[in-house]
Amino acid sequence: MSDAAPSSPDVSARMSRQPSRDTGPEMAVRRLLHRAGLRYRVNVPVPGMPRRTIDIAWRGAKIAVFLDGCFWHGCPEHATRPKANAEWWRTKLERNMARDRETSAHLEAAGWTVLRFWEHEEAATIANTVRIVRQNTRRR
Repeated sequence: MSDAAPSSPDVSARMSRQPSRDTGPEMAVRRLLHRAGLRYRVNVPVPGMPRRTIDIAWRGAKIAVFLDGCFWHGCPEHATRPKANAEWWRTKLERNMARDRETSAHLEAAGWTVLRFWEHEEAATIANTVRIVRQNTRRR
């Protein structure tokens, strides 16, 4: 990545405060899954990939659920590109998307079912999809 500095101290401070875990959409999905009787692990390290975590996981069933933020992960509907330090941000966000693809491929190669959702998707729809996948995986 380039050595570009943040466009301002305010921008740097604002971006550093963005939560990387326990976000609103993530908590909403987790509450619905828990209410449905599903027990899971959160922020589980990705096996064999340092510094990467699965948002919601069932280790035994090998199910990994990711709830990706539209800005940070390049949602095709809602992603925006900052104008200040445009090249630095383009590189940063492209690396995030490449890392997501790499993580999914690594987990799938290890026999995991990977489910990725966008933060703007309805929590109830996400939870229902996860519940169905979890139930079908349990039957194997």
